[in-house]
Amino acid sequence: MKKSSLLILATTLGLLSCQNEKDNKAEAQEELAGNPFVTESTLPYNAPDFSKIKNEHFRPAILEGMRQQEEAIKAIVENEEAPTFENTILALEQSNALLSRASRVFYALSSAHSNDEIKNLQEELAPKLSEHSDAIYLNDELFERIKELHGKIDELDLDSESKRLLDYYHNNFVVAGAALSAEDKEELKKLNSKEASLTTSFGRLVLDAMKKGGVEESDKDKLAGLSDSYLRSIETEAGNGWYIPLVNTTQQPDLVDLEDRETREKLFKASWNRTDGGEYDTNDIIKELAHLRAEKAALLGFNNYAEWQLQNTMAKNPENVRTFFDSFIPASVAKAQEESDKIEKMMNDSGQEGDLEPWDWNYYAEKVRKAEFDLDENEIKPYFEVETVMEDGVLYAAEKLYGITYKKRDDIPVYHDDVAVYELFEEDGTELGLFYADYFARPSKRGGAWMSNFVPQSKLDGTKPVIYNVCNISKPADGEPALMTFDNVITMFHEFGHALHGFFADQHYRSLSGTSVARDFVEFPSQFNEHWATHPEVIKNYAKHYETGEVIPQELLDKIEAAGTFNQGYSTVENLASSNIDYEWHTIGVDDKIGDASKFEADALNKYNLDAVNAVKPRYRSTYFSHIFNGGYAAGYYSYLWTDMLNYDAYQWFVENGGLTRENGQRFRDMVLSRGNTLDYDEMYKDFRGSEPSIDPMLKARGLK
Repeated sequence: MKKSSLLILATTLGLLSCQNEKDNKAEAQEELAGNPFVTESTLPYNAPDFSKIKNEHFRPAILEGMRQQEEAIKAIVENEEAPTFENTILALEQSNALLSRASRVFYALSSAHSNDEIKNLQEELAPKLSEHSDAIYLNDELFERIKELHGKIDELDLDSESKRLLDYYHNNFVVAGAALSAEDKEELKKLNSKEASLTTSFGRLVLDAMKKGGVEESDKDKLAGLSDSYLRSIETEAGNGWYIPLVNTTQQPDLVDLEDRETREKLFKASWNRTDGGEYDTNDIIKELAHLRAEKAALLGFNNYAEWQLQNTMAKNPENVRTFFDSFIPASVAKAQEESDKIEKMMNDSGQEGDLEPWDWNYYAEKVRKAEFDLDENEIKPYFEVETVMEDGVLYAAEKLYGITYKKRDDIPVYHDDVAVYELFEEDGTELGLFYADYFARPSKRGGAWMSNFVPQSKLDGTKPVIYNVCNISKPADGEPALMTFDNVITMFHEFGHALHGFFADQHYRSLSGTSVARDFVEFPSQFNEHWATHPEVIKNYAKHYETGEVIPQELLDKIEAAGTFNQGYSTVENLASSNIDYEWHTIGVDDKIGDASKFEADALNKYNLDAVNAVKPRYRSTYFSHIFNGGYAAGYYSYLWTDMLNYDAYQWFVENGGLTRENGQRFRDMVLSRGNTLDYDEMYKDFRGSEPSIDPMLKARGLK
């Protein structure tokens, strides 16, 4: 993917000069000797060989990958033959083999098992990769070839997926600015490079703040409520106290159990203020990023960044997102206020006077839940052991729906000892792919949970998927069982829903394969997969007491089901609050000036009455909102709620048609999970459902209707 011949040559020379200050190709090639990324891995499924990969291999492999792609682009634009699908589009699709191979592993480790060397390299490479991308998408000669082909797309005798690929590239080039003037392209390159540097810096500060911004406590009485096994796992190395780490969200899981209000307040404020001032301050970065993105949108002919970003999504434009939000903000706020009143009464009745504060919510909400539903999280955790949930729950449901089976692979090298590897098979025994399960939290891992590919599926490349899921479940002390909360269980099913979307990919082209879809569609399969966590047949198969093997009693299952809509006002409002913060940051115009980031955020919430319930704060505050300032969800955080609408509506179809059956699973696989980005999303959904998605099932499930 790249640019005009002279500019390519100049860029190539510039990149090579950066390789450890080496300025000739021979030395660069010598540096690559023995680099495991230079050739495809010989492991099953071309999985990365972590027994050979070292930090020093990333830089030369990524730089060489860029150089090789530049040469491939140069060959495309200098081809004297008229452009064809083969000599332009296919050549472009296959131009980045080495770069893709190395960068997929590099960015996997930068999130799941990072260190200072990787962080520093990230900061160095971010602007180079941005410039590399620009040199492709702003290449006049390359775009002219693509535009010529696109202009006669119906005359080329292409199959439907090849047409989609041609349209995909043409659209991506236009969206990226290929039609701009030469002067505007140069300005866009500067903006893109700066954005890449800022997002990388933001990510590093947020990770460091999460890692180092927790709460130390030397008085054990202040930690009353936390279990002895958990206290052992967070004891300091010196043995003179305990360190409560932060997770990525505003609310912290330990706030449910901590009895001491002062400690709860201290932990909440550590979370809330982690990147607001001090060593890890991100205020200036987010203001600069928001304004830079507005400048970029204006340069590309749009009123704001959200308009530009939403072009190829289901929502299509910011107005539709706004209409979607406004349709259920009032009901959500009313529900949250009702919950707040009930929880505050519990707090006051328990002897704590005053108003309910954010650090009180989870602690007293748990008491309300116990009182109303007689459900205690500590009572159900013994039934949720990590490996059992994975094998007898997540994989069991996948077998029932889609026929897939598995075997554990202890012979595949991994990047950390906590990672488990499974080989998956089709119902007839055909190999499907490799799955890496990395579930435990550690200091080298960023917060949250996610899925991605080490190797994407592609018939053209002859590859089957190698996929990983990452979560942040608290790791037990040595010898203790790996138990988790029910929320963790749901997260595990969620992330495997993404994995299934990747495993069932059936595309010829990597660029259209699996989860390579719009943000407001990609979360649909993952959220849909959460439903099977509570399906009676599935939960009784995996929810077994870790000591006795006893299946979870029906009484507890009934309580879990009854509590299904508990706290849903809170959960919806904290999500809506963050979604609206994202919306406001990315609908500013180029002339809008933001003075104080905290005031901008407060105004964004007040504008839509999302600050009406004092104790409900945004799931992410702007200053540590990695999704939108470092994670690719800029102007797209709404997609979690949008896809939740799709998810509940699709599940309603399953309810109406027999539920957990092999036939239903196959239909969903054939019509949704296997399609990748080969159809219009609205068309794909309507083909499956038989109608437009309805928001009603989601509102009912959340107790809002």
